[in-house]
Amino acid sequence: MPMLVNCSNCRTPLQLPPGAKSIRCAICRAITLIADPHSAPPPPHHSTFGRSQAVSSSSYSNAPSSPSSPHGSKRAVICGVSYRNTKNELKGCINDAKCMKYLLINKFKFPESSILMLTEEETDPFRRPTKHNMRMALFWLVQGCRPGDSLVFHFSGHGSQQRNYSGDEVDGYDETLCPTDFESQGMIVDDEINATIVRPLPRGVKLHAIIDACHSGTVLDLPYQCRMDRNGRYSWEDHRPRSGVWKGTNGGEAISFSGCDDNQTSADTSALSKITSTGAMTYSFIQAIERGHATTYGNMLKAMRSTIKNADPAVDGIVTSLISMLLTGGSLIGGLRQEPQLTANEPFDVYSKPFSL
Repeated sequence: MPMLVNCSNCRTPLQLPPGAKSIRCAICRAITLIADPHSAPPPPHHSTFGRSQAVSSSSYSNAPSSPSSPHGSKRAVICGVSYRNTKNELKGCINDAKCMKYLLINKFKFPESSILMLTEEETDPFRRPTKHNMRMALFWLVQGCRPGDSLVFHFSGHGSQQRNYSGDEVDGYDETLCPTDFESQGMIVDDEINATIVRPLPRGVKLHAIIDACHSGTVLDLPYQCRMDRNGRYSWEDHRPRSGVWKGTNGGEAISFSGCDDNQTSADTSALSKITSTGAMTYSFIQAIERGHATTYGNMLKAMRSTIKNADPAVDGIVTSLISMLLTGGSLIGGLRQEPQLTANEPFDVYSKPFSL
């Protein structure tokens, strides 16, 4: 039976085949040497990889608190999936990934070495946005995180839905992200995303997800969704499943901005930048920050929605909606209308809480 060891460089958990003396990490490519596989040390206590689904909600709620460090590290995973040379091809997703990397480095001081990029432009096969590589990247994102850390997950690509049979979805559907090989390997379901990067978060760690995809409103399965009307009035909608399954964190903070509600599609369009194709949500997110609207989460959400609402529709955006219709089997209702959404592990005052990454 394979043993679980940590990469000697980036600490990603790796499955060591029986009898193996070394293993190469799929994330950082470093080789970890094992003198005797039977004496391999177990993962450190702070690692929850492989155990998150086995821990009950009561264990999380009773977890001891630890003070936040004012000098935490920053780490990000950025995925831009264009589905090149397929019927699902998108034009703006790699542009989105590059723009988000630039923003994190230059505006929020993320070290370039702490940003893992997954796009089809990458020559390294382990840096392409396949289902396996995306899973490994998400494990890496939260591995070894400590109080004071700031984590970011950005995805630009196709999102979809599939029927939920466990009873933990209000609308009866799981939301999904589509890697490059989703047609052969399957999609990444919101339950898995939640178990991988939400539930393990310890107290003092902050995670932001920026998801530019169709049907992405609750793709992190966070317990609360902010419902905001056109005048900016809001209330928090409780999405905790009746089954009692814990969808929150281990004391940390998780907040997600997504491109649209679960029943909406997101546009891949040139209507916003006028120069090149982008995801409407990624563009509006960056513009809100650059124009000084990112003072609070509420002002951020209002600015993003205003940018999209005032944009002229473009033909390539309609194409994206049609592709989404093919992926989900749904119908194209409402054209390009999409409203960015805000979800969180706990409700808060969106107009008083300062936005920061």
